Amino acid sequence: MADLEADAVQPSLFAPPEERAPAPPITQTPTLTGQSSLAAAITAFYPYMVRQGFADNTVKSFQSDLRLLGRHTGASRPLHQLSTQALQQFLYWLEHERKAPCSSKSYARRLTTLKVFFAWLRATEVIASDPAAPIIHLPTSAALPVILYDNEVKQMLQTSQDMLWNRSKPDARPYLLINLVLQTAMKKGEAMRVKLEHLDSSDPLGPAVYVRYDNPRYHDKERKLGLSPKLAPAIQQYLREYQPKVFLFECTSRNLEYVLGDTGKAAGMTKSVSFEGLRWTAAVRDYRTGMPAERLRLKMGLSEISWRETLERIRLLAAPGL
Repeated sequence: MADLEADAVQPSLFAPPEERAPAPPITQTPTLTGQSSLAAAITAFYPYMVRQGFADNTVKSFQSDLRLLGRHTGASRPLHQLSTQALQQFLYWLEHERKAPCSSKSYARRLTTLKVFFAWLRATEVIASDPAAPIIHLPTSAALPVILYDNEVKQMLQTSQDMLWNRSKPDARPYLLINLVLQTAMKKGEAMRVKLEHLDSSDPLGPAVYVRYDNPRYHDKERKLGLSPKLAPAIQQYLREYQPKVFLFECTSRNLEYVLGDTGKAAGMTKSVSFEGLRWTAAVRDYRTGMPAERLRLKMGLSEISWRETLERIRLLAAPGL
């Protein structure tokens, strides 16, 4: 039976926060005060999000949410007048009085927008207290991801290992792909960008793979992820079989999904096996083995904003049955 070392030791990048260099102090925002208008704060919030490396869609959504707040409360309203009650009235309007429907997912995101925005104003000492902090952040009702159970993971690994060792037509790609995702929890797009030069086999007892981004805005998502030493022979076999020139996987992302789906069928899976499902499976397995939440967030390459909902869903998936 194939053996996955899901708890392979990660490099020092994933050391607990107290072992890493302290973050630089947050400096005062010179152009804003409590007397500044909401519109001025929204304008100043944009470059902050860009500097922090927020995803493009997140920046656009947050800006749209804050403009919506401005339309409801008045864009010229001074920041110090935006109380918890005013924000609660805005949220009530979104759910019950606004003509346009507000789904539970949109509501949750807009509440996240308020919390991040006002936490930033409080951290930079523009306002004396955070009016969004007391508002309860209810989790979204989106369906939980479909993950593989432990016995299903073993089936997938065993089937892919049989393909790896097939004497007539060996194929190392399914075994490498499945182990890569389960050991690193990387995204499909990140796996597609792995170049041969990103594989670090200098230490046979601690091979690793680098996750790189071409866009400088996402350099904070770059990381080094440890791999099991047992995966090294499969990597070498894969390189001999497929002979990639630049990227580890020189195919389309759809091809990788086909590989996972076909392997799942061969393993007798009754559920669909996908890249995203394996990523969630990896996260849940790490959480169950006691990986600290902050270390897991860094391993998955998630921002603190998106991590809030992700951690809640991981906890639900990892919880014992009632």
